[in-house]
Amino acid sequence: MIPFNGFSREPSALADAEVAAARRVIDSHWYVLGPEVDAFEQEWAAACNAPASVGVANGLDAIEICLRSLGIGAGDEVITTPMTAFATILGIIRAGATPVLADIDEHTALLSPESVRRCVTPRTRAVLLVHLYGQVRQMTVWTNLCSELGIQLIEDCAQAHLARSSEGAAGLIGAASAWSFYPTKNLGAVGDAGAVVSHDSAVIEKARLLRNYGQSTRYEHVEIGLNSRLDELQAAILRARLPLLVEFTERRRAIAEQYRRGIAHPLVSLLAEAEVPEAHVHHLFVVTSPTRDALAAHLRSCGVETLIHYPIPAHLQPALVDARRDPHGLTGAENHARTCLSLPCHPGVSDAEVAEVIAAVNSFDAS
Repeated sequence: MIPFNGFSREPSALADAEVAAARRVIDSHWYVLGPEVDAFEQEWAAACNAPASVGVANGLDAIEICLRSLGIGAGDEVITTPMTAFATILGIIRAGATPVLADIDEHTALLSPESVRRCVTPRTRAVLLVHLYGQVRQMTVWTNLCSELGIQLIEDCAQAHLARSSEGAAGLIGAASAWSFYPTKNLGAVGDAGAVVSHDSAVIEKARLLRNYGQSTRYEHVEIGLNSRLDELQAAILRARLPLLVEFTERRRAIAEQYRRGIAHPLVSLLAEAEVPEAHVHHLFVVTSPTRDALAAHLRSCGVETLIHYPIPAHLQPALVDARRDPHGLTGAENHARTCLSLPCHPGVSDAEVAEVIAAVNSFDAS
């Protein structure tokens, strides 16, 4: 079976580096907000071409902290996509704001600017733009739209590590960005981890306060914060993995390019090609098919593991049945959820296996 995730195929030298990183933390006897976190924050900021980053406990907390650091909360509305991990929506709710769901462009699966316009009200304070599957697109459109409307642009970069459009690096185009280092991400820890990145020093300062109980100095609480501290162990693991991120990203791009050249089936469609190669880091390689479930079963019979990202759009989740949404509906998101399928695209997939996946897709018989 060609696995969807490639943890078992990672280089043994990387595993050795992770063990050494863990031993370094254990021997230090400093486990929370210590030198490993400080070092990773500097290294991740440098990787993002950002002035600073703030390590937090996970990507969900990163979204909440971004919003709160920008003064967005109760009484405010934040427009985002229903085609995302549920954490995106939860971050808005936990910040005290109201999520409003706009539709997607089915050619990219990304948020539609036209749908966002239909969702704007006097209470709208921000657009939370999800760089779904690792792609960064139309950023000038988004910055111009948010400037015109007088609202903030916030980036959910959970799947977009090192993505860079012609307008700039993911995470530095909006006012603030949220990052996840969940194990399956392009840069993943061995548990939960996340970060906030911004070019605004006031946002960074506020994020540092919020992640640690709202403390300015020890035992002095100037904000109602939360416990969202990136721990030393995860920071050390991330530091061990970060030097391989560029190499792993290039491998993902090479795999994706082979898929784009090789997949040719009348019932299988590809999403739009990236505006520039650097703008897509291929956290996921997603195809669509009107016979998605049959295609997935066929691929499994051929020894190819697949997953669906995401089978139930946010507005169809029982917890969000009353969520505000585009008055024209969210048919693009619903169609995508019914047809999308993710193929293996991790750095451990060999060229021979990529060819196997392509041959399996092209041999699909829906009759």
